[in-house]
Amino acid sequence: MTRIEKRKIVRVRDTDLQTLLDIYGVTDADEREAYRRLAREAAKSGWWVGYRDILGAGTYVDLETEAARVRTYQVLHLPGLLQTEEYATAMIRAGGVTDEDELERRVEVRMMRQHILARSDAPRLWAVIDESAFRKIPEDVAAGQLRHLIDVQRPSLRVQVLPDSVGPHAAMDGSFVILDFPRDPSAVYVEQTGGSALLVEDPEQITLYETVLDHVQAAALSVDDSRAWLEHRLRQLD
Repeated sequence: MTRIEKRKIVRVRDTDLQTLLDIYGVTDADEREAYRRLAREAAKSGWWVGYRDILGAGTYVDLETEAARVRTYQVLHLPGLLQTEEYATAMIRAGGVTDEDELERRVEVRMMRQHILARSDAPRLWAVIDESAFRKIPEDVAAGQLRHLIDVQRPSLRVQVLPDSVGPHAAMDGSFVILDFPRDPSAVYVEQTGGSALLVEDPEQITLYETVLDHVQAAALSVDDSRAWLEHRLRQLD
């Protein structure tokens, strides 16, 4: 398990997977086959190809996988790379997905995306999250999600909270993600209503988004104060 989690083993052998499923008590044939399918697809560089019905061309996932740094500001929901399975399920269901098979596949994709954070060359992640996003976490999944945000942080993965007390700020127009690459120019991803998205590659526009993010980071609570804020909110739930 350690070698798998540290990505010293990129492709999990089917016999090992079957043994792990036995250990964890997964007996349902369909569920076992779903894990086997995930293992096969995760071994491919473009695992998202098997989820074209969910991701379309998979452009964003492709870029996210290649990024050396991910910087984001989120207004109404937590970044996908930091979501627990329970929170992701609640958010996707709230978005109008009622078919259980589609819901399961969408959650699978979101969890698969997070594998990049376990790589030896994991991208650095810096997320600024508006306080309003925390108010929209369903009560039954809030404690687990907050613990995850606290536990997952490390020098290369930081979270800042932008409290309501800041008032009007530079990023009032909405959420965005800045993706920085080792050799290629940066890009900005802006998700839009209806599942569409805008990919910004113009250097001047990217500089504008970076300036906006700089202002928001400066206005937000520090990393240490944000962690204390999360811990206080968790204690209130407990």
